[in-house]
Amino acid sequence: MPPLSIMIKPASSLCNMRCKYCFYHDVTDHRDIKSFGMMSEETAENLIKKALDFADGESIAFAFQGGEPTLRGLDFFKYFCKKVKELNIKGSQIFYGLQTNGTVIDNLWAEIFRENKFLIGLSLDGDFENNSFRIDDKGNNAFYKIMKAADILTKNNVDFNILTVLTGKCAENIDDILKYFKKRGFKYLQFIPCLRPFGDKSESELYMTPKQYKHFLINGFNFYVKEYVRDNYTSIRYFDNLVHLYLGNPTEQCGMCGHCMHQFVAEGNGNIYPCDFYCTDEWLLGNINEVTENFDTLAHSEKATEFLRESLAFNEKCKKCRFFPVCRGGGCKRSREDRDYCESYKGFFEACLPLFRVFVNEKK
Repeated sequence: MPPLSIMIKPASSLCNMRCKYCFYHDVTDHRDIKSFGMMSEETAENLIKKALDFADGESIAFAFQGGEPTLRGLDFFKYFCKKVKELNIKGSQIFYGLQTNGTVIDNLWAEIFRENKFLIGLSLDGDFENNSFRIDDKGNNAFYKIMKAADILTKNNVDFNILTVLTGKCAENIDDILKYFKKRGFKYLQFIPCLRPFGDKSESELYMTPKQYKHFLINGFNFYVKEYVRDNYTSIRYFDNLVHLYLGNPTEQCGMCGHCMHQFVAEGNGNIYPCDFYCTDEWLLGNINEVTENFDTLAHSEKATEFLRESLAFNEKCKKCRFFPVCRGGGCKRSREDRDYCESYKGFFEACLPLFRVFVNEKK
């Protein structure tokens, strides 16, 4: 069986932050039940059993997201990891990840993460000024709480990436943001384009214009290349995957290959969806607590097949474009639905494609 990846929302959409651009807040507004509450231990056990059965000894990645997953509490994660060890009789290699706003992280959390080799995604949009959209339930910038979490994770030798929501403001200030991250020694970065709510075509400083995205791509990639040739490599996930495409290697980031891949998202009540961006009633695949449901039936369901098939459609102009082998039609389906960044990509590749040659020795 192929390796299995499951995103788990143990606290559903519940969160202690009020970030101005939260895409999952919009997703849950498009279903009848906004929050499915905290995941029970029974649901977690069913999820683990069926995941291990489907994997049949192959690797499994359990990635916890939200909302804010840490709201489910330490005891749940202790239980989850203990139950995996207990049930993993075929010896699947287990990878844990967790995306968090960091506001409740302390040494006890860090200990659990270190013991179970969690890779943490810590949400931070730059320095204090650039982090201004990431606010708590009182309207305060959460910057200092997040930086405290970064210090705790570092002190406890917990691996973590920085996850930045790429707003129009951040795209314009990418030079300052990267300079700050370099100063802090953050070497693993992800930039996630800010999405407008479903069907919304409004403009604001939250949402990148094509010009702003082009600025991010060119300036960000120039930083990425300079650090590489200076033997001070900084991983920027999107650029890492573009280099893979350029070299003819497979990508690891969903959507970068030009179409969706089999993924599972488990909501708090055990509902299973094909993608974090589409945890809506329309795309509900089933519920893992149902006796007749397992990851094999869910993966081969008519709805799952339809979801993958929809992502295969490309604009005719993309098929004729000379940059298609590295652009793949603009990546993620949800991003393509949000805005056409064709001119951004063209401007970027016209300016920067020659720089990709510095990575030819990385081809495997």
